[in-house]
Amino acid sequence: MSIEELADNFAALDDWEDRYKYLIDLGNSLPAMDDSLKTEGAKVKGCMSQVWLVLGWDGEGKLTMAADSDAQIVKGLIAVLIAMFRGKTAAEAAALDVDGTFKSLGLDQHLSPNRRNGFFSMVEAVRAFTSRRT
Repeated sequence: MSIEELADNFAALDDWEDRYKYLIDLGNSLPAMDDSLKTEGAKVKGCMSQVWLVLGWDGEGKLTMAADSDAQIVKGLIAVLIAMFRGKTAAEAAALDVDGTFKSLGLDQHLSPNRRNGFFSMVEAVRAFTSRRT
């Protein structure tokens, strides 16, 4: 799902409770991450929940991502992260307005500071990875 589709879906929901449920549904729709990928090296630092993020490049120079968490809301945030970054080149990833997108989805107003910080820790992990390719 593209970030534009996500934004449209979030905008169609009237209240935050519905958006919260949608975020959980997004997390539940993520493909399962193989347990062998859930290593200490794949853990994202700065998240209160356990978050594993494995990044790579496909043959066309597009970002690949596998991720999981032990928390439902965080899994939903992972789905948002994937919609933002997966399939992007390093230059496209660097040019993304993550703050603007986060705000346009209404996530800046309704998530706890800890979850917001965790999301941006994941963003920083992606940016650190992609910056090595630019």
